[in-house]
Amino acid sequence: MSETVGVDIEELRELIRQTRAHVRRQQLLGVERLYVAWPEHPGKPPEPSSTLAQVRQTLGECTRCKLHTGRKTIVFGVGNPQAWLVFVGEAPGADEDQQGEPFVGRAGQLLTRILEAMKLTREQVYICNIIKCRPPANRNPEPDEIAACEPFLVAQLQAIKPKLICALGTFAAQALLRTKEPISKLRGRFHDYHGIPVLPTFHPAYLLRNPHEKKTVWEDMKRLMREYEQLSNTEPLASAPEFS
Repeated sequence: MSETVGVDIEELRELIRQTRAHVRRQQLLGVERLYVAWPEHPGKPPEPSSTLAQVRQTLGECTRCKLHTGRKTIVFGVGNPQAWLVFVGEAPGADEDQQGEPFVGRAGQLLTRILEAMKLTREQVYICNIIKCRPPANRNPEPDEIAACEPFLVAQLQAIKPKLICALGTFAAQALLRTKEPISKLRGRFHDYHGIPVLPTFHPAYLLRNPHEKKTVWEDMKRLMREYEQLSNTEPLASAPEFS
């Protein structure tokens, strides 16, 4: 009995050592918060080792929340299934609901210009939303809707294994980081999402209403690029001018 307890104590000490080392690495990256478990939800979630195609198959013609009654199309996600960078937005709008692809309306066109300024294309990154169905009249997502969709976002991120995540807007940042802090306080610095650095920034739709904040978002995008260069030990990705 004492021998078994001794082994368990040694395992615990090793776990503590590894945890301290991980926390130290995150501190050096400037991460201020750590989350240590994937969110749990009732029912059977997608398998952790699923591919994006398998996650989409498990989602099916989803009726897990009330949004299914008014949607035209499930807007799952688009882009590189092995992308180093994932953009996570809030919810589909009218254009996305019609076309079945995230960020194709005016806000999406602005996101495309941001990517072009970063010397990237939509095909090189992955783009998705916290929820997959359009809320009525583009209202804000409700907590039960986010909770119903979150296991599939988690599964998407587990399948892609990105090096970095960019959370676009309040709801994406708050849902990923499990916080009520406003985007104005969250943006501009990296946070931790299960070992993946997350940089929140303003949503492109907000920039359409507040074009003076484009410089702020461009500074965030440059921060993303610098972080990727450090993580990957690569040459600078871009020296492009600010997007418009």
